[in-house]
Parts: sequence; C-alpha cells; structure tokens
Amino acid sequence: MQLSATPYEERLTAPRSWWLISFLVGVSFALILLPFGTLPLLGGLVGGTAASAVVASSYGSVRIRIVGGSLIAGEAKIPVTALGEAEVLDAEEARAWRTYKADTRAFLLLRAYIPGALKVEVTDPEDPTPYLYLSTREPERLAEALKAARQAAV
Repeated sequence: MQLSATPYEERLTAPRSWWLISFLVGVSFALILLPFGTLPLLGGLVGGTAASAVVASSYGSVRIRIVGGSLIAGEAKIPVTALGEAEVLDAEEARAWRTYKADTRAFLLLRAYIPGALKVEVTDPEDPTPYLYLSTREPERLAEALKAARQAAV
C-alpha cells in the first residue's frame, strides 16, 4: 500500500483568547491567596496559570492526520478504504450537524471554536458508525487528501 499522495496533518489548537483566560485564572487564584501574603500570591498566580494552561493545551492538542492509508482523528484510526464521500460543511451546516441533525452513533471530533467541519460517510458494513464529523479549519483540503488517499489505496 502506498502513502497518501496529498499528506494532511492539522492540530486543532485552542484559540489565543484561551491563553489570556488561563492567565486570568492565575490572577484570580492570586487574589484569593492575597490575604496569606506575597509568596502564596505568587504561587497562586503561577500555579493557577500553569494548571489552566495545561487544560487549554491538552484540549487543543488533538490532531487530524492521514497516514499510511488511514485517517487518524483524535484517538480514532479508520482505514480510508472504509470511508465514503466527504461533505464540506460551512459554519451553519456544521452547527446543524452538531445539534439537531446529529446521529448519536456518529463519531464526533468537534471543537466549538472551529466553525468549519467535514462530514465523512463510513461505508464499512461492520461499523455501526454512520459518519465522522470532524471539526477542521481546512475542510476542502482534508476532503481532497481523503480522496487522494482512497485512490492511492485502491
């Protein structure tokens, strides 16, 4: 089997505003510890900022990749041969598929701070998952890479 002709890799990083919020969490911890003195205040600032930054970083560390004939989205690994057509979703359609159009059996890798998405049909009859919903900043490019990987796998 050949590697994808159009390699794809994307990290769904958290928005910049989350890092400001992480700092503000540290400031709030510092203010809570202010009555106990300077050292606890600094500890609260550093500890609160670090803890909330770790949470923001881990939430934004998920990746979508096409490697060796497989789509790896978060912790899911699916061979591209088990995938059907990919549908690029604009912000409004993506919101609809996240809410009232969603199927409870679907695999959702969603990040609300990313407006675009890709809906990929799962064609494997053994898999109960009807489709994959993938939040992505570049849905057209991911769809092209999936198509190229499927063609290379055949």
